[in-house]
Amino acid sequence: MPLLIKNADIVNADSRYTADILCEGDVITRIDRGITAPSGAEVIDAAGKHVFPGFIDPHTHIYLPFMGTFSKDDYETGTKAALVGGTTTLFEMVCPSRSMSHTEGFALWRQQAEGRACCDYSFHMGVTRFDADSVAQLREIVAAGVGSFKVFLAYKGAFGVDDGELWQTLSLARDLGVVVTAHCENETLVAELQKRLLAAGRTGPDAHHDSRPPRVEAEGVNHLASFAELTGATIYIVHLSCREALERAIAARERGVKVFVETLIQYLVLDKTWAERPGFEGAKYVMSPPLRDATNQAVLWDGLASGLVSTVATDHAPFDFVGQKPMGRDDFTKIPNGIPSLEDRVNLLWTHGVKRGRLTPEQFVAVGSTNAAKIFGLWPRKGVIQPGADADLVLYDPAYRGTISAKTQTQNVDYNAFEGFPIEGRPTVVTVRGEVAVRNGVFCGTVGRGRFLSRVPRRPAGC
Repeated sequence: MPLLIKNADIVNADSRYTADILCEGDVITRIDRGITAPSGAEVIDAAGKHVFPGFIDPHTHIYLPFMGTFSKDDYETGTKAALVGGTTTLFEMVCPSRSMSHTEGFALWRQQAEGRACCDYSFHMGVTRFDADSVAQLREIVAAGVGSFKVFLAYKGAFGVDDGELWQTLSLARDLGVVVTAHCENETLVAELQKRLLAAGRTGPDAHHDSRPPRVEAEGVNHLASFAELTGATIYIVHLSCREALERAIAARERGVKVFVETLIQYLVLDKTWAERPGFEGAKYVMSPPLRDATNQAVLWDGLASGLVSTVATDHAPFDFVGQKPMGRDDFTKIPNGIPSLEDRVNLLWTHGVKRGRLTPEQFVAVGSTNAAKIFGLWPRKGVIQPGADADLVLYDPAYRGTISAKTQTQNVDYNAFEGFPIEGRPTVVTVRGEVAVRNGVFCGTVGRGRFLSRVPRRPAGC
């Protein structure tokens, strides 16, 4: 059925104007004033609403076997939550254990998504080891449409790679034109600091930050950048949390390293005092890198506004407060790391970014959608409202007022990290390739409509 959006305040990363949007099939076919609705079309009046391109979350963990348990969302609940929050495309990290081949890992993650995903999705292929079979397997995975890798400079003995494996991964990525996303810490420093803290009797969630201080993250960024500089690979630093790490990334960029930076919505609105809450309540906020001192928030907001930080993601990793987080009640190193945030990213970014004057609406679209599409080979199919683009649209009501609560969320986890936070706007209609998937905060789309997005490796578009 054709879809016509009338009186749309269209906001792209580089423009804003009023027009009608005609969607036919999966794509936008016409943008103009005064479009007459085709026979049988659904017509939605967007007067008083902003219309944004569908938002893109470049970093999620919907399916994640981790630290002796599994993340709580599956592709149905996770992608429904994404859509309710305005995210129409997400990137999932494929994270096989070191005992699993790359081919097995890719097949397992695809199996989890197919037939369940409600929004479109792609993958970053985790390289958790590099052996004699890796080159052929990774080439096949790239040929199947995965244009980015993921490496961990943390989680020693689990996902982490050693320096030889890092060199080989970056070298292969350079040859294939693949972007390498990277978790930047120093696994040895983390392991030694954890032992020191536990020996001193610090077993609670508040010790997590001190086992991974800003210097450890900055060291990881510097280490990765040195390898990227010498191999010529393009790198993308995931979940950057602090001034020290950003300074190292900027220094690398200034000397010619091809580096992009991502931060997370939780770093912009939460600080480390949330992980210091008494009675094990702080376990809800244990993630890596940790929440930082509040002084880092202004640095990250400024980085987004200036373009030094390209994207805002979630690193969505939902683990229940009852039954999963308590695995580390007597040892903080065993608390499953992660914060559920997929459903709330866009509304918090709008409320604390645009409404507080930190970002313009155009910058909001850039860091929430367009830049990710450009970096990871989806633009102009995604991340922009223009003829020929996929008809992923978010009609956003800036007059809406509400409060975030686990009682009303869609994501499948027993708490919300932003419980009680007010929001000043929300999506009222969300479409996935021309089909209405959300109306007034409720999913109404088709389970399984989400498609795997095949990406051809190429040098990232400017952003």
